[in-house]
Amino acid sequence: MRKLFFSELSCKETKLHSVNPYSWFQFDKSKLSSKPPLQSPSSIETLIKVSEPPLLPLFKPLDYVEILAQIHEELETCKPEEKSTLFLLQFQVFVGLNETKLALRSLQSAWEKSTTIHEKLIYSAWLKYEKKSEEPISDLISSCIKCCQKFNLSDFISQIAPSESPPNSFNFNFQNSNSNSNMVYFKIGDDMIACDREKISSLSTPLDTMLNGGFRESKMEVVDMSNNGISPLAMRAISKFTLTSKLPHFSPETILEILDFANKYCCKGLKDACDRKLASFVSTIQDATDFMDCALEFNCTILASSCLNIILNALPNCLSDEQVVKLFSTANKNNLLSIIGNASFALFCFLSEVSINTSPNSETTALFCSKLVESASETRQKQFALHQLAFVRFMRKEYTESERLFSLAFSSGHIYSICGLARIALSKGNKHLSLKMLDSVISSSETPLGWMYQERSLYTESDSKWSDLNKATETDPTLIYPYMYRASYLLKKQSVESSLTEINRILGFKLSLQCLEMRFCLHISTEDYANAWRDIQAIATLDPEYKMIEGRVDVKQLKILVKEHVAKWTAGDCWMQLYDRWSSVDDIGSLAVICQMLESDLPKGVLYFRQSLLLLRLNCPEAAMRSLQLARAHASTDHERLVYEGWILYDTGHCEEGLKKAEDSIAICRSFEAFFLKAYALADTGSDPPSSSAVVSLLEEALKCPSDRLRKGQALNNLGSVYVDCGKLDQAFECYSSALKIGHTRAHQGLARVHFLRTERSKAYDEMTKLIEKARNNASAYEKRSEYCEQDGTRVDLLRVTKLDPLRVYPYRYRAAVLMDNHKEEEAISELSRAIAFKADLHLLHLRAAFHEHVGNVSAALRDCRAALSVDPTHQEMLELHTRVHAQEP
Repeated sequence: MRKLFFSELSCKETKLHSVNPYSWFQFDKSKLSSKPPLQSPSSIETLIKVSEPPLLPLFKPLDYVEILAQIHEELETCKPEEKSTLFLLQFQVFVGLNETKLALRSLQSAWEKSTTIHEKLIYSAWLKYEKKSEEPISDLISSCIKCCQKFNLSDFISQIAPSESPPNSFNFNFQNSNSNSNMVYFKIGDDMIACDREKISSLSTPLDTMLNGGFRESKMEVVDMSNNGISPLAMRAISKFTLTSKLPHFSPETILEILDFANKYCCKGLKDACDRKLASFVSTIQDATDFMDCALEFNCTILASSCLNIILNALPNCLSDEQVVKLFSTANKNNLLSIIGNASFALFCFLSEVSINTSPNSETTALFCSKLVESASETRQKQFALHQLAFVRFMRKEYTESERLFSLAFSSGHIYSICGLARIALSKGNKHLSLKMLDSVISSSETPLGWMYQERSLYTESDSKWSDLNKATETDPTLIYPYMYRASYLLKKQSVESSLTEINRILGFKLSLQCLEMRFCLHISTEDYANAWRDIQAIATLDPEYKMIEGRVDVKQLKILVKEHVAKWTAGDCWMQLYDRWSSVDDIGSLAVICQMLESDLPKGVLYFRQSLLLLRLNCPEAAMRSLQLARAHASTDHERLVYEGWILYDTGHCEEGLKKAEDSIAICRSFEAFFLKAYALADTGSDPPSSSAVVSLLEEALKCPSDRLRKGQALNNLGSVYVDCGKLDQAFECYSSALKIGHTRAHQGLARVHFLRTERSKAYDEMTKLIEKARNNASAYEKRSEYCEQDGTRVDLLRVTKLDPLRVYPYRYRAAVLMDNHKEEEAISELSRAIAFKADLHLLHLRAAFHEHVGNVSAALRDCRAALSVDPTHQEMLELHTRVHAQEP
């Protein structure tokens, strides 16, 4: 592949000097109407470069189930102030498993269980950082009662500070309001400040001793304070404080004078008032860095909290401020850490994560990770902290120090750190040592994990490499490197078709951007621009800022280039193409059509909404939310906007508020989408007969409103499901049949269920076979059909499901249950363990716990119960099993 500069004409916005995408498109447009000839893949080989799998800075225990069980057990017995730290560790485990939702829930639990203000503000800022994608809809989310209760820390200073007094509202003419017999006068220069001796003595023991004890001041009516570093204004404020317990509204400089006085004379109440008053002045990063020195000098907890709150909520942008970095990098037990105490580990966990995400090889990141190691107090914390710091040193090419740290992490029990040691050995030219390390880890592991085989494949060749990559996929099918390497290898040794077959294996169940990019390049190599256009549209939708070709070319640039080589569709063509792809359950193809429609003059709100629905089906929730936000922004009417806002609220866990938006929309205009949203939200709030009746009524109203057949098919399908749940099979049959007539292919599944409930098993099987024949991605169809097969047919279908989508858990559970029924207990447990190794699933853990209980292995059953409750603490059946098993523990 030639590497030329972009021309100024072709790339006015971005000047890239490493690769020329035009060189891929030396293409005669007359070929558009004919099938392009297959080309030699040699020109594309240099473009498709499979990078080695990245080293991860994550906590990856050898047996995550055991660690989750330990954490759960400790949470049952620990002190209240220890719970937040345990939930933080649970968060790190779920992050290492790439379980984003579970990780966020653990972080939320850490916030809820925090017992100090410093922990509260750290976890609050952390949650805000993790949910930064919700910032565009913060106005919508903040209106929810649940949200107001959760995230009120952003304004916590106003809650802990006393009520303000208006400026200049205090009368300082004390001589007219106090009896001279019990007065003491403080002389400051030419000013005399009158104070009630008893009141000011009550501020502290030192002042009481000075004014009422054996010191000479106790006999004096006038005490000279001219050399004590306090102004007359500040002294008058102190006098007034002794009478009202409130500080007037003065400048920070005056409050600092008062604070210095309070600190010098140990006036605890006065110091606390100054602390609170100064905290109310902090509103910017500059304020925070300026006041933090004062907070540390005088040990002002509330002021330090206010400063910390401002800084943490400004992450990651404030990491470019040298004063902010200096504050945290110089933190020790004599300054910041003395104030935040046990929250120091949480603080540096948060800072390290943000800094690694921003710039993993920066000096700032290394400083924060070093502080994390210093603040780690127990073994699991040290494992994680040492590994993360070793990773940063590795990224900075500081291999000697990185090797030392990886060795410490590995020795303390973090086996994944062997990857770092192996990479360092390779960088030193000792490939044999790298291989030896991985051989040792694999041979000593009772059940080797997928990453072990993947890592070893980096140091092997030929058949050994191929074997390791296959074992990696077998033990952990979520790893993308093995698929990409095999696809690249097949491209060189066999053909583009075999390479496409391999990369499609993973894209059938995991929409990886790297794999989509590889498939895009493969299509380009055969001049299959239609499918290349489909894939690049999907990439741009999933991540509009994605950089292709080793991070050198913006995806938007390539979209422009590919677009020149695809047929242009009219609006009518687009709708026909969308119906066709939607009916064949081709979600990625449907996504590409909608992307093309968005470039036309068609109303964009509804298109972005359809895009969000497809992205949810493709299990891309973040991209789906982004599309839903765009739908809201492009809504053409108020009632349409209210519907999209309702879906945003529903998808972010605010079902009741989403229901209210639907009702508000219906009040303006009776539309299909408003009724559909209300029905959907109502169905989620209750399954009792009155609720089901209301859902039916709403869906019937929706079907009376204008809409296209795609959405009406969905409504008919949903209505059929409600009828089935109510036992109204005839009505359900009519709904599903009507949905099929307008191309809603998924209705075959509902119709099969109706046949099965009518004891027409063979018809149910036939119906699912029709879905399998029509659907592009049909793992779920095979899974559903397996319910209507004889045992041998079920086994075959479920094996097919696992091949198509190894993340679906039902096949593992079914096979394990069959083995258990045949008294093959060890094999049954092994079948479940195979899936649990790469997927933290409640149902798998629940079933394995029950199997362990059945064979009398109480400790293993209890371990699985605790791990399962870490995944879902409220699951009723799991709680009952845990109680029963716990009672059997010796």
